[in-house]
Amino acid sequence: MAEPAAPQRPPLESKDTLDATQLSGTLSHDGIAALRADGSAGRNGSPISSAREGTEARDFVPQSQSEAAVLDDDESDDTIEDYDDIELDPDTLVANARKSMDAAYRPAIGPDPSTSTSQSQPGMNGIHRKRGSIQIRLEKTDRKGRYVLTADDPEIREILRKGVEREELEASNKKPRTRFRDMVFTRQFTTFDRQNPASSDSPFFGFFTLFWIGLVLMFLQVSLKNWREYGSILGDNQIMKMMFSHDVLVLGLTDGVMCALCFEGYFFQLLVRKGYINWGKGGWIIQNLWQSAYLGGVVGWAYFREWPWTHTIFAVLHGLVFVMKQHSYAFYNGYLSGVYRRRALLEERLRILQAMEPVTSPPTSPSTSQYLDRTTSSGLDISGLAKKADSTSLKRRPSMGHRTSTNLQIEKSDVASVAQAIESGSAIDVDQMHTFERVIQAEIQDLTRELQGKSLDGKNAYPKNLRLGNMAEFVCLPTLVYELDYPRQEKINWWYVLEKTTATFGVLCVMMVISQAFIYPAVAKTVRMKEIGMPIEERWREFPFIVSDMLFPLLVEQLLTWYLIWECILNVLAELTKFADRGFYGDWWNSVTWDQYARDWNRPVHNFLLRHVYHSSISTFHLSRNAATFVTFLLSALVHEMCMAIMFKKVRGYLFWMQLLQMPLVAFSRSRLLKGRVVLGNVMFWMGLFVGPSFLTSLYLVI
Repeated sequence: MAEPAAPQRPPLESKDTLDATQLSGTLSHDGIAALRADGSAGRNGSPISSAREGTEARDFVPQSQSEAAVLDDDESDDTIEDYDDIELDPDTLVANARKSMDAAYRPAIGPDPSTSTSQSQPGMNGIHRKRGSIQIRLEKTDRKGRYVLTADDPEIREILRKGVEREELEASNKKPRTRFRDMVFTRQFTTFDRQNPASSDSPFFGFFTLFWIGLVLMFLQVSLKNWREYGSILGDNQIMKMMFSHDVLVLGLTDGVMCALCFEGYFFQLLVRKGYINWGKGGWIIQNLWQSAYLGGVVGWAYFREWPWTHTIFAVLHGLVFVMKQHSYAFYNGYLSGVYRRRALLEERLRILQAMEPVTSPPTSPSTSQYLDRTTSSGLDISGLAKKADSTSLKRRPSMGHRTSTNLQIEKSDVASVAQAIESGSAIDVDQMHTFERVIQAEIQDLTRELQGKSLDGKNAYPKNLRLGNMAEFVCLPTLVYELDYPRQEKINWWYVLEKTTATFGVLCVMMVISQAFIYPAVAKTVRMKEIGMPIEERWREFPFIVSDMLFPLLVEQLLTWYLIWECILNVLAELTKFADRGFYGDWWNSVTWDQYARDWNRPVHNFLLRHVYHSSISTFHLSRNAATFVTFLLSALVHEMCMAIMFKKVRGYLFWMQLLQMPLVAFSRSRLLKGRVVLGNVMFWMGLFVGPSFLTSLYLVI
């Protein structure tokens, strides 16, 4: 019997438009290709011959999309997948194609395809040689580097069609943007933690060691001098006396009460969960009023007790931490309560739908026609909805506006239209019932994933997370952003806890000595100038010398304060709570702009502002990005100025305006004058960090 003829591919017209032998890129949906020519060498470094010397076909490297390739001109070749190395799905295979394809998917078995020629030729016993190229046609457009991609080969067209469908399906499964920024918590160490392998491998490890050696030597020098003159390493010990001679026990009790009051959020969310309070209608307003009263009570209590600035600033800063924790806990759980109510409502609609008896009359019957007329008038496209339901999942909404909605009468969505159709009581047939059921089930599954959040095992999925222990754990965790679950480590390293605790008290001792030896004299000088009634003109003449005296000690104190909190104290809390994400800061010392410094030096607060101020301003109040950025900086500036007013017992606004000045400085750093000049940007950053604290402190002290 004669062998069947091999299927013939349509001939490719000989219309060369490029000299390149290979075009690499990704496919898109619009039929336009911006392809990158790569004719330098083959995969093994061998030269590639010109396209004009052989076949008219081109080697096209499809990545993931469909009928066109889009690739920026500056994209690196390293980011392009090699067609010979990728794993292909069975539905994308072409008979007699590349040798990288699994033999199980090939229609014929024959000799090693690596010995085949570069063109498809039918051989004996029905074996076909592989084709070395995918034949396509490129037509130029009016834009440079963009071409219309077409293929006459029916198998290639089928591959591209399925690629489009697969991309649409993947796009429909993407998680939509939510009101709450999806924070990513991972297992990681802080930069200077000795457990971090990158710390000891850093090329600047020796400078880190030198810094601490220098501080220890300075501490010993000042301590010996104080011991010889005063008989104490702390000198006159004014700062220590101020800290421990007044209301220490009351300060501790106050902190305990502030911590206990944080549990208001837990009990409030129980009321929301049980339906006594509707979070979306008034619950969030009540919560904000409570937080304002909480912070006002802390500040007022500190003034009433007439505490020294050390007690006051500790109480206020700790109170701010508790306020941010309460806010994050309440607003995330309040949001989830709306999602939970919506899911319950849709589950009720699903039960009603499943209890309905579908009609068996043909589509032209009066009952069916009556239903179709009603749904069409209400804007429900049955045929379009059925096509969506036939896919793996419905395309999700681009925003979260409907995630917490329970008013399906005014909501504009497919789910709401289906719910309205169910409530109307109109007759539906079996196919329509199945379509409606799939639509509602897809929405319920989507809401269930939202309620599960980061809790992969579901143990802390809402409302299971509303437990007193869960709230107590969050209060102790070194993070200000509430999540249903966090990465945790298996056990506590008590030697590590001892190490960081010892470092905490050691750093406190060094800070005490530096403050007493270098900062207290300058502060006492400004106090005496005011007590003797020195005119403002004479104080201004002393201003430059006071700034100069406090430049270095305030810089060292600032660095030590940062190290004390973000490296020592937070790591102790993380170890005791088995909190695995130690990303409390980034490499802020390499900052070239002030916004980079604001992001990296205090990651817990930055994450809170990003989620609950910046993104909430955009989603809730519909502000633009620039307006949301201004609101974030404004809130931060107000809080900083409040702290300065508490410390110095007066409102001057110096720090407030300096904080807002960061916004034009950020814009200036992105201008042509500074963009790309990393060294200059870092110098300007360090000059500001070096001079700024001393300058501002002197302003508050002198004026």
